[in-house]
Amino acid sequence: MKRRVQARRILFTALCFGLVAALAPTTSRTQTTQNRLTEIPLDGSGSTSTSSSSGGGGPEVLAYDGTYIWVARQFANTVTRVRAKDGAKGGTFSVGQRPSALAFDKANVWVANLLSNNVMKLRTSDGSVLATYPVGDGPGGLAFDGTHIWVANRNSDTVTKLRARDGANFGSFPTGRRPVGIAFDGANIWVANNFGNTVTKLRASDGAVLGTYAVGKGPFGVAFDGASIWVTNFFSKNVMKLSPSDGALLATVSVGDGPAGITFDGATLWVANSGSNNVMRIDPVTSSVLATYTTGAGPFGVVFDGTNIWVANFGSDSVSTSAIVVQ
Repeated sequence: MKRRVQARRILFTALCFGLVAALAPTTSRTQTTQNRLTEIPLDGSGSTSTSSSSGGGGPEVLAYDGTYIWVARQFANTVTRVRAKDGAKGGTFSVGQRPSALAFDKANVWVANLLSNNVMKLRTSDGSVLATYPVGDGPGGLAFDGTHIWVANRNSDTVTKLRARDGANFGSFPTGRRPVGIAFDGANIWVANNFGNTVTKLRASDGAVLGTYAVGKGPFGVAFDGASIWVTNFFSKNVMKLSPSDGALLATVSVGDGPAGITFDGATLWVANSGSNNVMRIDPVTSSVLATYTTGAGPFGVVFDGTNIWVANFGSDSVSTSAIVVQ
């Protein structure tokens, strides 16, 4: 029964994003050993069991502000702070409807509210809403380029550029179908077009489209490792490594079921496999899987705090962390 409930949660997660397609088969991997990350419930129950968690909040994404991990719980319409050094709760704050993306601009935390068609800027010290800015239809991805916040509007097929200090709107720019993941490579913005099976590269200075490149099925997350662009393909069960200069495919790495979030920790990449209930660590040079770690149910978002990896478990209403690893 528990397995059937978990399977339904993962299917519901996919439906929430409009990801309706058959999953492609996964090629074999040589690395199979799994450690377990420490799981911290967000609902106050104190339970760290993935099978007994309620999954009511639907945590999907995370951001790190230097002290706290911020977790967007989309079905609760809140964000919760967890102190990175010890996992202690630091408060839960109301935001808009279906918060689905987070970003830290070195001063404040930004939240994209999918059904409110706006983004909110929150003060990190107490979670107060400093400002709310309208954007496109279905904002569900955020990135900070050092000056501006970029918002992926899933239903508008655009990205919106806002100045972080005052929310000034510098325009909306076309992408592919259903932009979800978004990342900055130091000069350009990269967007994963979930329904288009492509990524779009835009010049950050003016939003000009520099290229659109084919990837796998259901591209979801995007990350930059300082040399290459990495894209998770939800239905292809892999991640692709692209050249940032021309979008050329450099490598394809088979991962788990439903890869979603991806982040770079300064040395390796971490991929959250939502259907496999684990995260994988990848060597960006050799494009090989180094390790696999068990998480809670339905891991989607992943973030690095400078020391440890944190994972948002959509199906468990929890976060998992590498601060303590259980063998």
